[in-house]
Amino acid sequence: MQMPEIIAGRLKKVGPLFLITVVIPTFLAIVYFGFLASDVYISESRFTVRSPEKSTPTGLGALFKSSGFASAGDEVYAAQDYVQSRDALQALNKNDAFARAYSDPSISVFDRFSAMGSGVTFEDLYKYYKKRVNVEYETSSSIVTLTVRAFTPEDAGRFNEQLLEMAETTVNKLNERGRQDLIRFAQREVDDAKAQSQKAALALSTFRNAVGIVDPEKQATVQIQMISKLQDELIATRTQLTETRTVSPQNPQIEVFEARAKSLSNEIDKQLGLVAGSSKSLSSRAAQYQRVQLENQFADKQLASAMASLDDARNEANRKQAYVERIVQPNVPDEPLEPRRWRGILSTFILGFAAWGIISMLIAGMLEHRD
Repeated sequence: MQMPEIIAGRLKKVGPLFLITVVIPTFLAIVYFGFLASDVYISESRFTVRSPEKSTPTGLGALFKSSGFASAGDEVYAAQDYVQSRDALQALNKNDAFARAYSDPSISVFDRFSAMGSGVTFEDLYKYYKKRVNVEYETSSSIVTLTVRAFTPEDAGRFNEQLLEMAETTVNKLNERGRQDLIRFAQREVDDAKAQSQKAALALSTFRNAVGIVDPEKQATVQIQMISKLQDELIATRTQLTETRTVSPQNPQIEVFEARAKSLSNEIDKQLGLVAGSSKSLSSRAAQYQRVQLENQFADKQLASAMASLDDARNEANRKQAYVERIVQPNVPDEPLEPRRWRGILSTFILGFAAWGIISMLIAGMLEHRD
């Protein structure tokens, strides 16, 4: 009896169910993993984003905390999302570098990109990219693990290094933009406060030039002191006039004293009119001066506060610096780690055998129930 006839006879004894669920899948697995599947090289790197001010979680992050640094969680998520984005693929695929590396004819038709001539759009490449690049963030230690799978060790290490550099650039851009925004807003407040201060100072100078008085309040004080002196002189003159009239009614000095008293009285009335009693008096101008001066003082205080805020913003920006700290450099793998051929074949056999057993029991139960 020939060998094909022997094999056919044994397959008939095995049964079609066992053949479909166990033999054929296991045979296909042997063919695929043994002859068709391409070797996959895995390059791995690890990094974290450190900042001198943010709190640090447990685990390895505690080591960073002891050195005065902590994990910057927002920047970590930003770096993770960027590596998995279309922008990262577009930068990585400059001059079709990524597409060429994964479309090499030496790669298995089941593994390479656009094997059958289909799926050549950027979206197809992006779907393929997400299968080859993996980013995992461990919240307990704040460490990001970047894994790149390629079909040559050089490609795996090269693409991992490029992605890590792009993650560093992303964190630096976000960090610099945040620092610039913080300082720019504070600088804008300072510029506005300077404009208001200059406007208030100009209004005060214009008021002084218009009225011809530096400080109406001080000028009013001087006027009141002068009026007081004039009143003292008027009282003295009137006293002398009364004494002269009493002692010597015909004394020619009486007319002099009367003229002097009248002149002093008119001068006092004039000076009192300058101090109060009209829209151009010192009291009225003092009220206007107080308003203009108050606006000038308020503008100066606002400018001082804005400048203090700008100084605080610069200090805060310096404290907000974040940067990527590499924990594990991208490696160039020595040997392929995937596919795990024997495990794939054994897993296919076990799963097929389990499926055969379950289906066999179901069929036996159905037949027994029918009988």
